[in-house]
Amino acid sequence: MQEYGQNWEDIESALQQAKSKDISYEKVLSSMCTYPHPVAVEAHRIFIESNMGDYGLFMGTYELEKSVLTMLGDLLHNSHPYGYLTTGGTESNIQAVRAMRNACTSIKDPNIIVSGSAHFSFDKIADILKINVRKARILPDLVVDTEDVLSLIDKNTVGLVGIAGSTEFGQVDPISELSKIAIDNDLPLHIDAAFGGFLLPFLPNHVPFDFSLPGVTSIAIDPHKMGLSTIPSGALLFREEKMMELLKVDTPYLTISSQCTLTGTRSGASVASTYAVMKHLGKEGYQQVVNKCMKLTNLLLDETKNIGVKPVIDPVMNIVALSVEEPKKIRTELATQFGWQVSVTKQPSSIRLVVMPHMTEENILAFVRDLKTVIQQLQSSEINMQE
Repeated sequence: MQEYGQNWEDIESALQQAKSKDISYEKVLSSMCTYPHPVAVEAHRIFIESNMGDYGLFMGTYELEKSVLTMLGDLLHNSHPYGYLTTGGTESNIQAVRAMRNACTSIKDPNIIVSGSAHFSFDKIADILKINVRKARILPDLVVDTEDVLSLIDKNTVGLVGIAGSTEFGQVDPISELSKIAIDNDLPLHIDAAFGGFLLPFLPNHVPFDFSLPGVTSIAIDPHKMGLSTIPSGALLFREEKMMELLKVDTPYLTISSQCTLTGTRSGASVASTYAVMKHLGKEGYQQVVNKCMKLTNLLLDETKNIGVKPVIDPVMNIVALSVEEPKKIRTELATQFGWQVSVTKQPSSIRLVVMPHMTEENILAFVRDLKTVIQQLQSSEINMQE
């Protein structure tokens, strides 16, 4: 740190220079995040100093958090959920599994069974919680094989995890079947709906994935993704208070006697941001957001098919995996030549695109033109090498 402070003009100049190196979302088709709604940004600013780690000092913000949980519960078919707002899906998943483990302290070598499409946060969970994470086989349509889930359950299994909107392909596991397995084996079932939670309820004829299924005991959902809140805004909801109580630790020097959260300090600004945008948009507003994203997703599918590129699977939501030769090379050329940011899936290997609210019809059409150019260049290069 320097000896003396700088004036704001110099600091702002340095900030703008750093900001200029960030990639604009208009060229980003790889991220599950987007620009937050202006209402969310303003609410975040108003509550910038509030710390939910000691909510006894910020009772107004705490009341907002309870309102958010009620709204999320209504969206996910639970009129009285227990939980709190987290930093995102990773923290929510950690806490859900921690509650599973803490419910079975007599088991010395606990394991959980997750879908093979589970987010990499479950690799962190295995390390942090010292729990064996068993990954069940994925079927050709990229959902978990429930027969394999059944085969992996043993006397040390403390819980199951299903995915409602997988990170790579946007698929939804057969949660109804997992719910039945959980009930039959007296196991808790956590649903990672970090991305799908704000999208699936607004799709026509969507399959059940939430607390409407009796075996579902907890859900992760991220307002900072399709919920259009500010980062970091996640949420963890439990069906029953007893699961939440398993996370409790004493906090003798705060205005509150205990915490059930993972982090100590928590952003009250994120709470206010989520409250504001959910109140502002309502179900009708979110329906419009989802409709726009799905319309653009269908446009993307039509345009890519016109250039001979097909999806790995018919998309369930606004995540598209395109089956192409040498996806890593295509990703590199799209970024180098045109500035597009896309990602590559592991198995099957493909170009992965997420059509978020910052996308427009012009963006989609421009991307497909550039994708066609890159594919033609690589094909031409391959022909020249063969000659």
